Amino acid sequence: MESWIEERLPHLAHELSPCRNCPVANTEKSINLPGQQAVVAVLERLIGLLFPGCHGHEPMPHENADQTMRRVLGETATQLADQARRAFAYQCEHDKCTDCGDCRKRAVAAVSALLDELPGIRGMLQEDIVAAYEGDPAARSTMEIVMSYPGIYAIAVQRLAHALYRAGVPLIPRVMGEFAHTRTGIDIHPGARIGPGFFIDHGTGVVIGETCVIGTRVKLYQGVTLGALSFAKDADGKLVKGIKRHPNVEDRVVIYAGATILGGDTTIGHDSVIGANVWLIHSVAPHSKVYNQEPKPFIKEKTKTAE
Repeated sequence: MESWIEERLPHLAHELSPCRNCPVANTEKSINLPGQQAVVAVLERLIGLLFPGCHGHEPMPHENADQTMRRVLGETATQLADQARRAFAYQCEHDKCTDCGDCRKRAVAAVSALLDELPGIRGMLQEDIVAAYEGDPAARSTMEIVMSYPGIYAIAVQRLAHALYRAGVPLIPRVMGEFAHTRTGIDIHPGARIGPGFFIDHGTGVVIGETCVIGTRVKLYQGVTLGALSFAKDADGKLVKGIKRHPNVEDRVVIYAGATILGGDTTIGHDSVIGANVWLIHSVAPHSKVYNQEPKPFIKEKTKTAE
């Protein structure tokens, strides 16, 4: 190593050390949070439980499938409970709580609730897969959808993260959601409530906010934003949290590419169609068709030059 680098290392290591009031650090002292990759590893195991043998390196053994599922469930639950305990402990310290209760009990309760929901989550995902197959003429099989469609992966992660979000688990649902965002280009907050038969076609650039409520058999195309119109502030100028900020989308709505729908008071009525690149900040009635007027393109033809 170059001598000038060696001369700088002691000072830099001292300045960057998490022991010197580093604002964001995770060390073995105190709470010892799980790392991002630990959360992702548990997430991938949960996905593997929902789609056995589809996202790994080899098929699941058929003869002893029940025993394999039991073992993986047990290992995954134990790992997730440990991470959830640490996340609860971190949040208690961050919020300076004095009566938040036993973090281990809260973690076990949250993971138990998720485990109980897994059959129902898989049932909803089966409806999502069917909606994708029926809604995309390019799909040749449901297995193709499970193994390759980013929208199915993103909604599978969101449905798992949503169960932990509702159980009050800090940090972990967001880590799961942002991992899916990084992998698929689809950003769905764990807090969004999404009904079965949900299909995101293509998917890149879709954003769905925390307080969105989406009904059954809804279809979105790429670039759709279901976002907040504005952010309310309190008397001290700080953002007000915990309020309804994002729209509701009722059953059997189709929203085409690039549409932006904003606001907690905005509701898209059932069986409506929202056209591409539409900007909406108010509600529309059921069975509506909303689209922009077709612009008149200017076409300049190349003039022929004299020979």
